[in-house]
Amino acid sequence: MPSTAHILVVDDDPDIRELIAGFLERHGFSADSAADAVAMEQALERRAADLIVLDLMMPGEDGLSLLRRITAGPRTPVIILSAVGDDTDRIVGLELGADDYLSKPCNPRELLARVRAVLRRRSEATAAPGEGVRSVAEFERWTLDRLRRELHSPGGVLVDLSDGEFSLLVAFLERPGRVLTRDQLLDYARGPESEAFDRAVDVQISRLRRKLALGAGGNFIRTVRNEGYLFEPEVTWK
Repeated sequence: MPSTAHILVVDDDPDIRELIAGFLERHGFSADSAADAVAMEQALERRAADLIVLDLMMPGEDGLSLLRRITAGPRTPVIILSAVGDDTDRIVGLELGADDYLSKPCNPRELLARVRAVLRRRSEATAAPGEGVRSVAEFERWTLDRLRRELHSPGGVLVDLSDGEFSLLVAFLERPGRVLTRDQLLDYARGPESEAFDRAVDVQISRLRRKLALGAGGNFIRTVRNEGYLFEPEVTWK
């Protein structure tokens, strides 16, 4: 991950902003904060963020609307904060392209672990491969470039993927023809420290299926009842 990654904390509660930003700074990050959409845009104009911690419940433009705008542009990883017990907001956040979520109030140490995990996945996905490491996968005339972090359809169209979707697709492409449980997919895509619930995998896979279908693909990811998921096409790595 970047030696001093810059984190932007967007939350209307000044106490939470101060707590999270201060905690991240004490653990080696650079952190800025914003109280609403306008302040977030101003902060991003001053300095681009390596990751955004985004509250969903804010006055004015809410977090889900902000998330739509963030994920519509160049991909900046986003960890959303959601009200305790509100699974609907978290699922919608994942549907819109968030990379992870955490319930409020949250343990700052858990948030720190999630931040590190998301940044590590981004760093590993964009790092130059070592000698002998295969970085390009082909399946059914689709092409995924792990180094460039790009997925192209058979027609050459670049398909936008969130970090979570990209990591899941790589996990499938590295293990085609194998039934993978939700727990295995979480480990492969997010790391063994992940505590994400099973539904998060279902949401990400649903998004992957839709994007592959829009690119003239079939239902490449088959649900195996009571077991998990299986990626059916043959895959060639180069």
